[in-house]
Amino acid sequence: MKNYFLFSLVLIIAGGAGFGLQRYFMSAEQQNLPAVMPEKTASVVGTLRPEFAMKDIEGDVRNIKEWDGKVVLVNFWATWCPPCKREIPAFMELQTKYESKGFHIIGIAIDNEDSVKDYVDTMGINYPIMAAELEAMDLSRRFGNRVNALPFSVFIGRDGKIAFTRAGELSKQDTEKVILKLL
Repeated sequence: MKNYFLFSLVLIIAGGAGFGLQRYFMSAEQQNLPAVMPEKTASVVGTLRPEFAMKDIEGDVRNIKEWDGKVVLVNFWATWCPPCKREIPAFMELQTKYESKGFHIIGIAIDNEDSVKDYVDTMGINYPIMAAELEAMDLSRRFGNRVNALPFSVFIGRDGKIAFTRAGELSKQDTEKVILKLL
């Protein structure tokens, strides 16, 4: 029971942080200020992406090495995160549009597997999704998410190096700009 309480507390804090950051980024965009926190995320840019393997929601173990030589967007999200859910339709469109050119999205949900499966089925998400709760939070930090924000997106170039990170919601237009730059 103690571990459940601690896990719930962490999720509540992370959700609040994600909501607060999303509100911060919205007002930054309205003021034409950069909506990125480079001092919190940029230190990993230019480094090799961390290796990981975890089960997807279909039960298959997926390894980041599957996508070596591709342009990859690793998106950390949760079903209880409104800005995360707003990004997904655009991500699905971009996955379809650029997959043949070597672009792939990997969704890593910091959430329970049942909720994620229900959401994926409802939305018809067309890219691999993993649900890993605490393991996903640790992986997110290894990818540069020092503030535990959601959503958190990491773009990896064909060379396996982290090219761009973003704490907060990404628009379709901004996502596409990064994709095109890396393809």
